[in-house]
Amino acid sequence: MCKLLIAMLSCIFVMNNAQSAEIIIRSGDVLQIEIPGEIDFEKPFQVKRDGTLKLPEIGNVSIIGKTLTQANKDLAKLLGEEYRAINNFKVYLIERRVPIQVLGFVKVPGMIDLPEDGNIQMALQQAGGAKAGAQLDRIQLNRQGKVTIFDYKKYLDTGDFSILPTIEPLDVVFVPASPLIGNVQMDFDAATLSASGDGSEAETAIKVFGEVLRPGVFSFKEGNTVVDMLMRAGGVTRYAGVEHIRVINNGSPELFDLKTYLDTGDASHMPTIMPGSTLFVPIQEEEVKSGLRTVYVMGEVFKPGAYEAPAGTKFFDILANAGGPTRFAESRKIRIIRVTGEVDAFDLQAYTEGLTQVTTPTVSPGDAIFVPEKTDMNEKSWLKITPDRSIRIMGAVKKPGRYEWGDEMSFLDILAHAGGPTQDADMSQVRVLKKGQSKRMEPFDLDNFITEGGDFSLLPNVAAGDTIIISERPRDVIDNKARWLRQSQESSIYVFGQVGQPGRYAFNNKLHILDILSAADGPNQHADIHNIKITHRNKYQSKVSTLDLGLYFETGDETLLPQVKSGDTIYVPERNKPWIDNKKEQTVRIIGAVEKPGRYKFSADMTILDILAEAGGPTQTAYLEKIMVVNISRSKKEENISQAFDLEEFIEHPDFTKLPLVRVGDTIFVPDVSQSNWNVFMANVKDMLSVVSLVAIVGGL
Repeated sequence: MCKLLIAMLSCIFVMNNAQSAEIIIRSGDVLQIEIPGEIDFEKPFQVKRDGTLKLPEIGNVSIIGKTLTQANKDLAKLLGEEYRAINNFKVYLIERRVPIQVLGFVKVPGMIDLPEDGNIQMALQQAGGAKAGAQLDRIQLNRQGKVTIFDYKKYLDTGDFSILPTIEPLDVVFVPASPLIGNVQMDFDAATLSASGDGSEAETAIKVFGEVLRPGVFSFKEGNTVVDMLMRAGGVTRYAGVEHIRVINNGSPELFDLKTYLDTGDASHMPTIMPGSTLFVPIQEEEVKSGLRTVYVMGEVFKPGAYEAPAGTKFFDILANAGGPTRFAESRKIRIIRVTGEVDAFDLQAYTEGLTQVTTPTVSPGDAIFVPEKTDMNEKSWLKITPDRSIRIMGAVKKPGRYEWGDEMSFLDILAHAGGPTQDADMSQVRVLKKGQSKRMEPFDLDNFITEGGDFSLLPNVAAGDTIIISERPRDVIDNKARWLRQSQESSIYVFGQVGQPGRYAFNNKLHILDILSAADGPNQHADIHNIKITHRNKYQSKVSTLDLGLYFETGDETLLPQVKSGDTIYVPERNKPWIDNKKEQTVRIIGAVEKPGRYKFSADMTILDILAEAGGPTQTAYLEKIMVVNISRSKKEENISQAFDLEEFIEHPDFTKLPLVRVGDTIFVPDVSQSNWNVFMANVKDMLSVVSLVAIVGGL
């Protein structure tokens, strides 16, 4: 059956046609090779894009460009080397196919195999069709490097087949994208793209933008007018200034008044549209409103502006359209400024009250109505709020005054209504004067309430008729000592002697003695900072203590600073002269297993290593692991006054941060290794400490 079908096909294609043998084989052709008895040659073979056939036992054979007669001879010779029964060998052309490529902005780009009578439309259909945004009027046909551009859109509009070029095998059809889709890959639909216009050629496209519904770039069509282009852009918006539409042709701008054209129908003033023209419709607010029927309303009206006044429009019609006068308007002195320069006055209040027989003024196009502002604005009267509904707030608040009160309000409500406290307000001294009570209430500490928190029931209970007074902190008690009377003793501390600004300073228990000395500008050049006296005269304790501020600066020991309370007195004495002669000698002691035990001069920049070096270093029997540093200045604090130092470990692993702190008056003890009994050694250390403490008490240090 298969052989019969092949025979019939061969009859159809060859039947007595003398020219069939001269057919040139090309890519895509479907050939039937007949070798009796060979199953591998029962199916037809198609010529590949590279012009070859893939034959059994032979492989790829180039056949493109040969006639059928030449193909028969060449293939017979090749196949005769592998097959014996080739006496009845024959090659037939069964079908001509056209393989082409479809690329660009199509849904399924790639290779397309068309029949011999195929065309461009069939190729695009097999590629899934053009995608939304494809530029149909600029499709390209590339044939061996020669590019032909044709208008596929015009073919779809007219059905003219002559517009489409014929296709041949190995042609490449490229569908470009419209410039309107931009450089970023996005998903578009036809409605979105068409809303931006259909223009493709930048040189001839018409640009329409401004106050139109669908601004975009539109293709130029012969005979289109400005109105046609506006309609293609969806028409103008409600905010469009149609009197000043701008049309630019070849770099020359021209104004077009659409309103006048619609009123008169005169097309002689309409600019022509040329390839590459630009149309701009401005916004109405950006243009000055003027015209032959425009009246202007200015001043204290709700909607000042320019209004059209047709023939027969009255004064009150225009004033009502402007919203009427505001409550700040001086309605007795309304002015009508004529287009001729004359000014007419009109008393609106007298007219409405019937106090005058003057008629309403006439208003003509081009006139202006001016409503001035009142100049005698009075403040709001306090009598509108009775005393039984008001509360007073005075002192250091941003808006002191008299405010209306409601029982649902609280102390914080009225304080917030007054703008809150000022920067200088003393929030710890808030006083409330109750109406009808002679007893003075204790001040309320609002600062502590805000900082620490608490129940809102602890806030002062205020009511209508009460008075809230918020005191102001003293700004500078040195310059104005009269302010001392406004500062209680319980919140003050006194600084005397050799400081920059002696005086009485505000103080709370959160402050430090350094805060007070800083407020007093610190000790001056004559101060003896080693013997500062603090008199603790507050209710917490009663005694006198001494502060060595110089030692604190040298050591940074916070335990040297006493705690001060409100009511205390700080006295900075003057140092004796000459200061250097009476200054106590700065020394430390070193005893024990060293070469030269004794008393050595010491300065703040020295360490324990410097003292050991001054003493000649430890002896051979020194117990280096337990060198003791005794600090006399800390003995009164009932703390551990001795520090152990392992010199042996320091030598192996030097770390200067682990060196013990040595200060003036300290004692360094280097034990002897012969004291193997540690308890006996510690007893000797305690005896030594007792002696050192006794010496310190007597003043030997």
